[in-house]
Amino acid sequence: MNNNSFKDHLENQLGKTVEIKSFKRVSGGDINDCYKIKSNKGFFFLKENIHDRFPTMFETEAKGLKILREHSNFYIPNVLSYGNHENKSYLILEWIDFNSNGDWTLFGVNLALMHKQQASQFGIDYSNYIGSLVQDNKEYDNWSEFYINQRLIPLSNKAFDLGRIDQQDINLLEKLTKELPSIFPDEKPSLLHGDLWSGNVAFFNGQPSIYDPAIYYGNREMDLAMSHLFGGFPSEMYQAYQDVYPLEKDWESRIEICQLYPLLVHVILFGGHYSMAVKRILKRF
Repeated sequence: MNNNSFKDHLENQLGKTVEIKSFKRVSGGDINDCYKIKSNKGFFFLKENIHDRFPTMFETEAKGLKILREHSNFYIPNVLSYGNHENKSYLILEWIDFNSNGDWTLFGVNLALMHKQQASQFGIDYSNYIGSLVQDNKEYDNWSEFYINQRLIPLSNKAFDLGRIDQQDINLLEKLTKELPSIFPDEKPSLLHGDLWSGNVAFFNGQPSIYDPAIYYGNREMDLAMSHLFGGFPSEMYQAYQDVYPLEKDWESRIEICQLYPLLVHVILFGGHYSMAVKRILKRF
């Protein structure tokens, strides 16, 4: 990174005594450019992107991290600054040396306690992002209506417009949406991470940590279902969760229905075998 103007701007955001020594590119997903900042005050984590691509991505990520920091027992990276400079948007977090190993029983306890943080409506009062897609969180009193109108229908329509699912899939989804009110149990909206897969969790000094949130208040089975995608979590996590906040009867039979949303996200972003997974679930139900 050779933009001195941007470097000077970041130094001002971090504090008058901070002097940035270097930027080292690091992995951090396939959406943003990510760097480890070395300074005279230690290390920081920087995400940046073109502002016009995702104008509110970092603002809403910072807001989500703040909510999780205030309403969960997870270790949540501290937001140091976010904003815009010239054509760039950026987010600066504390640098954390994460580890993939830790106390999964404690992770399950923390997740259950986070889900006990509840709201009066499903959704949240602002839109955010899941991956690079805008996630509309208009609030509803009813979970099935929220899931249908804010998740399944908008994304299935977009996937159809892209040619990644067909009319038969749309017809099957319409049949499923008519059944949803009788499929899901009646529960209050829980605070959700919203994108709870293995790439967004780690441990810091043994303490469970979550990051890259797509938060809203929803049916807590959404986080559990998402956690089963892309490798899943250790069994002790789920047992610890159940010990603290038992899931409603037959929750495992609803996993695939809850997975339709993140799979549709992947259909839109990547296509391929994700389309086949959506088709398989729709035909089953």
